[in-house]
Amino acid sequence: MLHRPNTSTDTASRSHEWYKSATRWTQLTFAEDDPEKYDPEFWIDVFRRTKSNALCLSAGGYIAYYPSEIPLHYVSKFIGSTDPFGTIVEGARKLGMHVMARVDPHAIHADAAQAHPEWVAINKDGSPREHWAFPGIYVTDALGSYNRDFTTDVIREIVLKYDIDAVFANRWQGHGVSYSEDNQRRFKDETGFDLPLKPDASDPAWQAWAAWRRRILTELVVYWDETVKGIRPHASFIPNMSGSSLMEFDLSLIQKHCPILFVDHQARQGVEVGWSAGRNGKRIRATFRDRPVGLITSIGPEEEYRWKDSVQSGEEIKLWIHDGMAQGLFPWFTKFNACVPDDRWVQPVVEAFNLHADIEPHIDGMQPTAEIAIIDPSTTLRHWAPEERHIAEQNDLGFYHALVEARIPFEFVSDQVMTAETLDRFKLIILANAAYLSDEQCSAIEAYVQRGGSVVAAYETSLYDQVGKPRTDFGLANVFGAHLTSSTRGPVKNTYIALSGTHPINIGYDGAARIIGGTHLLAVNAEQAADTPFLYVPDFPDLPMEEVYPRQEPTGAAVVARDTGYGGRVVYIPFNLGEVYWKVLAPDHGRLIANAVNWAFGEDHRVRIDGKGIIDIAIYEKDDALVVFLVNLTNPMMMKGPLREVYPIGAQTLSVALPKGKRSAVAKMLVKGQECTCRIVGDRVEVEVPSVEAMETVHLTWHS
Repeated sequence: MLHRPNTSTDTASRSHEWYKSATRWTQLTFAEDDPEKYDPEFWIDVFRRTKSNALCLSAGGYIAYYPSEIPLHYVSKFIGSTDPFGTIVEGARKLGMHVMARVDPHAIHADAAQAHPEWVAINKDGSPREHWAFPGIYVTDALGSYNRDFTTDVIREIVLKYDIDAVFANRWQGHGVSYSEDNQRRFKDETGFDLPLKPDASDPAWQAWAAWRRRILTELVVYWDETVKGIRPHASFIPNMSGSSLMEFDLSLIQKHCPILFVDHQARQGVEVGWSAGRNGKRIRATFRDRPVGLITSIGPEEEYRWKDSVQSGEEIKLWIHDGMAQGLFPWFTKFNACVPDDRWVQPVVEAFNLHADIEPHIDGMQPTAEIAIIDPSTTLRHWAPEERHIAEQNDLGFYHALVEARIPFEFVSDQVMTAETLDRFKLIILANAAYLSDEQCSAIEAYVQRGGSVVAAYETSLYDQVGKPRTDFGLANVFGAHLTSSTRGPVKNTYIALSGTHPINIGYDGAARIIGGTHLLAVNAEQAADTPFLYVPDFPDLPMEEVYPRQEPTGAAVVARDTGYGGRVVYIPFNLGEVYWKVLAPDHGRLIANAVNWAFGEDHRVRIDGKGIIDIAIYEKDDALVVFLVNLTNPMMMKGPLREVYPIGAQTLSVALPKGKRSAVAKMLVKGQECTCRIVGDRVEVEVPSVEAMETVHLTWHS
């Protein structure tokens, strides 16, 4: 058995850059009865087998798993004279692992709620908010004194008692609006509004509440981080960011106080694609390109009905870790309940983590690279309630999926950081539906175009300012080469767009005079110099069936395409193309997105991959080396998990433009551990990858 912890507070051996070597994480979340049942040696063995170099472990908050001395801090009734938190901390430290203590302040027991009713979130009717899943306990008010005072005391006690590198808070941001008297007074005094009664992105009171909440939560992160550093200067407080793109926080303060970040998107849910794991990496990188980010992966399913103490299929676990790894997220797996009645998850996690350990040295110091970026529309999304934000993201999801299917490598850039330096890393940017943009953001995009950049945009992009006030014309009208003549209408059914003339954007539709249109449409006038490869087909009935035919000829621009005169190109599509593609997956819409991007890009892509199947691509570069990840998504369960088995795909041809001054390359497949044959074809190098099972990673070294 392991011994009691070494509670020395000596931090001389702890580096301020500890997080840089914390690249494979095990998270163990205790259940209350674990202290008298679990086997700590089992977990130490898991740490070894997975080559984990960091640990996140339940410490306190709702339940303490150490002998806390704080009044009303509920200590597990099964703890006895033991210290389960301290025991595992010591075992991890003996293996040279970093340790982060997990606190969960989202709920309290009835005695604490009775003693401090101000700690409890309040419903609209004035009643205390009882927990939705476990009656008899209460949801805390994240914006009040519970977090500011009580949780701070818990954090301080843990950091004083134990040799840890960080504190991690889970479910600390609150669950909906708390209508406490204190919140109502503070909000009214600061904003002049009453607390909003429902989420509504167009409601000024809701927008004010979202900004007010964002400020308080950011200040809380800073306060907790300063509390931790006041005791252990090398250590940090790290908030759980969920799956957001950091839109919830003041970025300057997060940059200063959070040296490492984590995405809590643990698995696929319902109809979700495997690339969703990697998308999280791109979104965080869209704001903080160089900041290390981990992807929290559950060994169980992540469904509406929870089943948190169950086991996911092994291939599904590995898919999630692989795709996150490919897009720059280091792996973190989480197990709820330290007792293990079903250990089928262990070997898949071992395999995925060991693969990461093998590949990690080859990508160390490399930077992700791409020629195209999707603009992450944080200014728009932050006005939506977190639980409804997925609705506003559907246009972005559709464009994302179309680019994956078209094998077009791309990154994300947050609209919060659209500096010239950031934008100029890309030859083309995509605004799938950045509806809310400030005048300054529009100016940044217009200046990017004037510097030679290209743009693909759709739907209501720039139609509103940063707080949702509608404009009479697009903020980017000069970029689009199109002007609004009629505001959005819809939903409409049975709409079509007709091919108009011959243009690279409408190629590939041989035999078709028209294709499916959108469900929400804007009317625009295209400038004279612009092309209109598609026109709207005027509405006609969808029933009775005898009436389903067009009455008028196509008219009005459904796609606007133009050369900017600065060396770039712009395509604007005035309907909800991304949303409809995400919902319907009509191949004509996928082709339209790919055609628009390829035409606007205007030249051959630096990296191409030809072959059968659907793959998620990521590219990294450093000095004389380039790495390309190919994650195999080809599977009948691609959009509905869990995967039962991997369906290998056949030969893939990787073609990369030779860098200036380079004449040849040496290539190796890191997963198979085999050399590849390279051949020079013109100014490009081609590499044959014979097959791809779950994932392959090709490492190229350039030679003069």
